[in-house]
Amino acid sequence: MAKLRLDLDFEKGKARIGRMKTPHSEFETPVFMPVGTQATVKSVLPADVLETGSSIILSNAYHLYLRPGPEVIHRAGGLHSFMNWPGSILTDSGGFQIMSLGHSVSITDEAAVFRSHIDGSPIRFSPEDAVRAQVAFGADIIMCLDQCIEYPATYAQAKEATERTILWAERSKKEKVPDCQSLFAIVQGSVFPELRRYCCLELSSLDFPGYGIGGLSVGESKEQFYEVLNYTTEYLPSDKPRYLMGVGHPVDIIEGVLAGVDMFDCVLPTRNARHGIAFTMDGSLNLRNARFSQDFLPIEEGCDCMTCQGFSRSYIRHLLIARESLAWTLISIHNLRFFQRFMEIVRRRLADGTLLNFRHHIAQVYSG
Repeated sequence: MAKLRLDLDFEKGKARIGRMKTPHSEFETPVFMPVGTQATVKSVLPADVLETGSSIILSNAYHLYLRPGPEVIHRAGGLHSFMNWPGSILTDSGGFQIMSLGHSVSITDEAAVFRSHIDGSPIRFSPEDAVRAQVAFGADIIMCLDQCIEYPATYAQAKEATERTILWAERSKKEKVPDCQSLFAIVQGSVFPELRRYCCLELSSLDFPGYGIGGLSVGESKEQFYEVLNYTTEYLPSDKPRYLMGVGHPVDIIEGVLAGVDMFDCVLPTRNARHGIAFTMDGSLNLRNARFSQDFLPIEEGCDCMTCQGFSRSYIRHLLIARESLAWTLISIHNLRFFQRFMEIVRRRLADGTLLNFRHHIAQVYSG
């Protein structure tokens, strides 16, 4: 089976529209990827995720490495078979999760060493381990292990992490990856433009099939985030996919598209659903509010998702107040469909020249 392919159909400024093909699906870009960290998009069946228009989802190699482990998933026939997902899968290597362990992790050029958050057992996780695990998982797109650092960081800390990320990418590139999988490198450098440029150029020289942009939206201001993002994409190959990691707020997605990003992922659709928050094109709704108790409209009029076609705000609020888990499923389905509809609008607005008008509207309704 052929590796990943990206064909660009339209470009305006740095923004572009294309079509990406993997061994498991073909989809338009820019694309939003729902997050299925533990080999499941929380509270939603794979068939229902597919029905929302999602063609590619993300799972996390760090979590799956710890439980159930690469051997179990490999013996199950790979991640697609294990979770009964027919579309494409991208697995993140776990650099962000390792950073989140804080002082309980020790990172050297050789590997990250930490204790499992599940049972406290000692774990040594090297860039080679990350690639081998993801090869066993059989994901379409796999990621090099990187060193993500928190914000704020000193220049010296960011430089050390950047150098280590490049070193780990070089070592990852030497691992054997089947033709049906594509290994992406990850750009680091915190908010320092010269480090971002250096990392982009070094990783580009290694000729990876695609590039992730990591280490953003970790505490820096929005102004810094957008400035560094725009600077970074200038130094990435124009013919390779660009993936902005862990970013999915509607306003941030539009800014990313304008900067030339092709792929996004975020936990917001399902995480917010578990708190009763639904996304709409006119802002978010907190369906726990009493004002929805006798509101028999769908979450969003005009939405074609299964939830909006069959259930009212009143019913969903009742489920939330009664702590019935069906509420999380129904809102998650709507939110997942919202993000796919949102990306359809972004692509259409980019093509017809009205994306800046749409950005203004989205920034207004999601300003809070």
